[in-house]
Amino acid sequence: MGKQKKSIWFGNPTVSDMDWMYKNTLLETLHIRVTEIGEDYLKGTMPADMRTKQPHGILHGGASVSLAETLGSIASGLVVDPENYIAVGIEINANHLKAVSSGTITGICKPVRCKGTIHVWEIKMSNDGGELICICRFTCMRISKASLSAKLSR
Repeated sequence: MGKQKKSIWFGNPTVSDMDWMYKNTLLETLHIRVTEIGEDYLKGTMPADMRTKQPHGILHGGASVSLAETLGSIASGLVVDPENYIAVGIEINANHLKAVSSGTITGICKPVRCKGTIHVWEIKMSNDGGELICICRFTCMRISKASLSAKLSR
């Protein structure tokens, strides 16, 4: 018998577990949604429309980066115990490879390293035709909720 792949996620997260993140956030404004949680990847979408285009009618690079950072941050949040930790982004880079003027952008976030305090993710984004339009590398830091509370109360 073949070896079963073990999920990288803490617990057993589902797409509906993400619903609380949307209201009154950038995710709601840009209509970013998590659509799939695999054993070792997270998939999400964002429209290329009036909310995400730049003045020349093509997808704004910042919108692509927002999708990437959202997926990477959520992924980091899903690999840690949410009772004790949060995840915050500390660095992102993007290579914009192809212009898009309409449709749905799909991002797939996979770990480069997601152990310990620092998590590194690769997010590849494609258009409706499956063509790679942007690739990002995102670094996230795991922070304990207790230490964050102590810093905020100073």
